[in-house]
Order: sequence, then structure tokens, then C-alpha cells
Amino acid sequence: MRKKKKNIVLEKLLVEDYAAEGKSLARVDGKVIFIENVVPGDVVDVRLLKNKKDWAEGVPLQIHSFSADRVQPFCSHFGVCGGCQWQMLPYEKQLQYKHRQVEETLKRIGKVELPAFQPILGAAETRYYRNKIEYTFGTKEFTKEKPPQTPRKEGLRNAQSQLNSDPDVIELSKLSESEIPPSGSQVERREGTEFGGAVAGFHAKGFFDKIVDIQTCYLQAEPTNEIRLAVKEFAKENDWSFYDIRNHVGFLRTMQVRLCTTGELMVNIVVGENDEQKINLLMEYVQQKFPAITTLLYTVNTKWNDSMYDLEPVVYAGKGYAVEKLEDFQFKIGPKSFFQTNSKQAEQLYKVTRDFAELSGTETVYDLYCGTGSIGIFVSGKAKKIIGVEMIAAAIEDAKENAALNNLTTTEFYAGDVIEICNDEFFAAHGKPDVIITDPPRAGMHEKLVKKIIEMAAPIVVYVSCNPATQARDLNLLDASYEVTKVQPVDMFPHTHHIENVVQLKLKNR
Repeated sequence: MRKKKKNIVLEKLLVEDYAAEGKSLARVDGKVIFIENVVPGDVVDVRLLKNKKDWAEGVPLQIHSFSADRVQPFCSHFGVCGGCQWQMLPYEKQLQYKHRQVEETLKRIGKVELPAFQPILGAAETRYYRNKIEYTFGTKEFTKEKPPQTPRKEGLRNAQSQLNSDPDVIELSKLSESEIPPSGSQVERREGTEFGGAVAGFHAKGFFDKIVDIQTCYLQAEPTNEIRLAVKEFAKENDWSFYDIRNHVGFLRTMQVRLCTTGELMVNIVVGENDEQKINLLMEYVQQKFPAITTLLYTVNTKWNDSMYDLEPVVYAGKGYAVEKLEDFQFKIGPKSFFQTNSKQAEQLYKVTRDFAELSGTETVYDLYCGTGSIGIFVSGKAKKIIGVEMIAAAIEDAKENAALNNLTTTEFYAGDVIEICNDEFFAAHGKPDVIITDPPRAGMHEKLVKKIIEMAAPIVVYVSCNPATQARDLNLLDASYEVTKVQPVDMFPHTHHIENVVQLKLKNR
């Protein structure tokens, strides 16, 4: 251990295991060291950021040798783009770590009796799985350059066989964003090089004004890259400005591409200037060059932020929305609608939810945090009635439209707070729930809602979560009346740390 003022560096630590949320761990004299952006099997020098009595957190400074589990990333932007952080791990290993994260989190935080976990449901397609991507246009490019040579050649030569790097340097382009050591270490990094030009891609992690200029992204199938690059080049040829977020000036701002499994393709181009001539010229070009686009829109955004909720997209061509299908159910998706971004895995997630609900056709199902109604509609064929409740009024309007699109007469959707809506009068009018499905945001459920669910006393609760930690916290509260009877992790986002989990709970015998 080397100590300079408050700077503590631990040298040549063997990363022993995966911890959770993208962190791995090593041990020094029994003390657990949580390390960001490394893989079990790596040997690294670590600078501590937090140092407590029994544990510490740190970041890698120098990588001496790489884990044998590593594989070659398939994307040329890996290590610069902040997404797909786990491309260097085989997908089977990713699933193993995600399953373990769910199991350990529910045990450690939930502290409730748990059944045997069902094996994690992996994705059949680990590339081109997103139906929606948002690109950003800007003036400042984010890049990383190869670091200067380092005297520690022995450890680097160990890495050479796995990453085909020069024996005297670690190529940052072949490391994940989190694996590249911070500035000031022996392996240097230079960030945010400004070219003062026109770039199109994704916001750089941790930099609100810098963009990773993307050539090929593997998250969404073509023509997503072709459209982005064509719009970029057309704007450059016409000498149009790209948006400068610091100075709040520029014409070309962002673009959303929605590609559904139905083949419908919706593109919404957001501009920062209400210049009718430029907009019409751009729209005409895109429409002619990409006839596969079924709905083409533009949105004028002169605000400081990129939020869309208070803006009105303008339909240039097409019907103004796209239609996605999950099984035989259709869902209308507008430019501002929320919908699961991995359609094929959403279908698997909803199948698990429907199975866990154990419906026979006689049940009244309450779908809490129902959003645009997708889960409730998906399970409706096996239920007597669906009651959806959601805080966001616009989402409820989408849910009603989706129900009408599927000719459903047994679904009802209400905007408002579940705690206020689900009172005695509401139960008298609609009946108490036989099954509750809840799919809250990452923050989980409010404690008052947990108490309301216990008060409702539905025989079965199905809890769908994108955050096992908050789900575990809520399971601990629900344990007063419910027991966990089934657990099914589902991977919605390959090559990332994110994981969904579905839990079935049944009312305890009273």
C-alpha cells in the first residue's frame, strides 16, 4: 500500500468476483475492495475513493493482466461510447452475473424467505434489439486517444494475447468506458477533444456538451445508421449549424428512430430553429432517400432542455405513429409514448408476468403503474377485467387508445394516485382485485402504496421491477402479509448491467 496525503493506491490486486451494479471486488487482509470497471480475473492497481473500516471503493489505475474470460468487443466504439459496458464478457457470463445480482440483492436487502430462483431468461438476440434510439447532433466531439507508453511492460504483455495491443501500451479503444483509468494515472486518458465541427451520435458519459461521433451502432437494425449519417452529411453539405448546447444555438439537434417488429419505422427529427425552409428541405430529402420510413415527423425545440413532454411533434408524412405487436396485441406508439425498448424480450417479460398471475378468466386484475397499458392489455385475454392506474394522464390516454385498437371492452384506465383512487367507493364500483400487477420505476413503490396493497389483500401480487434493490426493499415491507413464491430474472438489455426481475407473491394464511 502506498499513501500520499489522502491518496491510497493498492497494487496488483486480483479481482476475485462480481459484486453488483457493474462493480467487482477484491480482498486485502480480509477487507473487501469494490472496484468499478474491471472484470473478475483482472490484475490491477486501484486508487481508493472511499476507505471505511471493513470496506473500500476504488477505480483502476493500471491493468497488469486481463481476465481469461474476456472476449473481443464487436463494436469499434467500445471504450469511447458509454453504452454496452459488458461487450468484453461472453453473454453467458453476463447472464451468470446478472442472475447472481438478483439473487444476492433479494437475500441481502429483502431478508425474506425465498423460493428457488428460476434460471435467468436471456435474450435470443444480443444485437439490434432496441426498437428506439435517440441520437444527438452537436459541435463538440468526445474522443479518447492512445495513452503514452508506460514502463510497466510485463503486465501489458500479458494483456497483449487477449487484446492484440501493442506490447508497450494498452489500447483504450479496446477497453470499456469504465475500465479506462482516470487522468493523472500512469495510463493517461484525454477526454473531450473539440473539433468544432459536426458530430452525430450519443452523449458522452459524464459530459453534457460532448458527443461520441458514431459510425455504426449495433443496438438497432438498419437503416438506423444510414439515416443518421445521411442527415449528418446533408446538413454539412448545406452548411447548416449543429446544436451547441452551451451557447443554445444551432439548427440540427436530436433525432429519434423507432423501428418496430411490424416493420413500421418512425423518425422524428428535432431542430433548434423554427426555419421553415430548412425544415421542409430536410424532410423532403429524408422522405425521398428513405422510403421505408412509415411516419416522418419534426419537432421544433427552442428550450434549453431536450425533454419532449411539452412539445408538439409535427407530422410531415405518414399517420403520426407506429404500431408494434406483442403476440396478437397491437400497440400504438407516438413520438412521445413510452414503450419497452426491447420488443422481443418485452414479450417474454409479459409472458412471465401473465404466468405468475395464474389467471383463469374470472379475475379482476389491477395494473398499477400501468403506463400505456401494455401489461394489462397483454394479460387481458385470461382475465375478467383489467383496471389500470397511472399518475401520468397522457399515458392513460395512450392506454385507452391501445385498448380500443385491440377491441377490448374489459379494460378501464384511470389517471391519478393509486393511494387516492383505490378507496372503498372505487372498490364498490369496480370490485376488489384478485390479482395486482405492479411495475414501478427504478425508485420502487412508495411505502404508502405498499401499505395500500397489503390493505387490498389480493390473493396474488406480481411485482415487475427494473431495480432489484428497491424491489427487495419493498418485498421486505410486503412480508407482513405476503410470501414470495416465484422469482424470474429477465435480461432486457444485453451487454449492460441492467436487469429486470419478476416476483410472484401470495397472501399468507391468516
